[in-house]
Amino acid sequence: MELLTTRYAENLAGVLSCYDRIVITGTLPGACFAEGMTSFLVSRGIRIFDYPQFALPLRERVRHAAQALATEHGARIEHIAKAHVRKEDVVAKVLAARGDAPGLVHVISAMETCATYQPWHDKASGRTFLRPDTTKCLHYYFYWMDRELGLIYGACPPTVRSGCRFTATDTVGWRNECGARASTSPQPTTLLLA
Repeated sequence: MELLTTRYAENLAGVLSCYDRIVITGTLPGACFAEGMTSFLVSRGIRIFDYPQFALPLRERVRHAAQALATEHGARIEHIAKAHVRKEDVVAKVLAARGDAPGLVHVISAMETCATYQPWHDKASGRTFLRPDTTKCLHYYFYWMDRELGLIYGACPPTVRSGCRFTATDTVGWRNECGARASTSPQPTTLLLA
């Protein structure tokens, strides 16, 4: 397969290779898929249909940790109940009021779709197991300001199956610095971002 940079080489003045965001995703290996979580419960003598009771304290721990983190940093948890409200706009207003000093900026909670498990008994095989499912659950979004990376947020749904995600977007100009170092022409006429 021919690369775009090869196909259009005569029309390109330069190529920038730089990130517009950095995304780090974490999961719990062994618990982030239905068979693994089923094995985990069975190995600890927990009945499959007791999964909701098993998961409840984990959800509460996430909720308490979110509240403790917000309190420790003098931030508050703001619940957004309407889908049309953009989290980025809410955080921009908070940043306008507090400034861009490093630290926890804001915590947002919102009911959103999340991956979970449903206990299931297959009458044909006689097996009881967890199967993948989706539901609505309360997600927490933690927004930090970092000196080097700018605005970072962590998304944390309080379910075992859903992993946490941390994203850094360019709010302090690191993309510009990367582009300045990577540019091969002082005045490119066509720019291809790779």
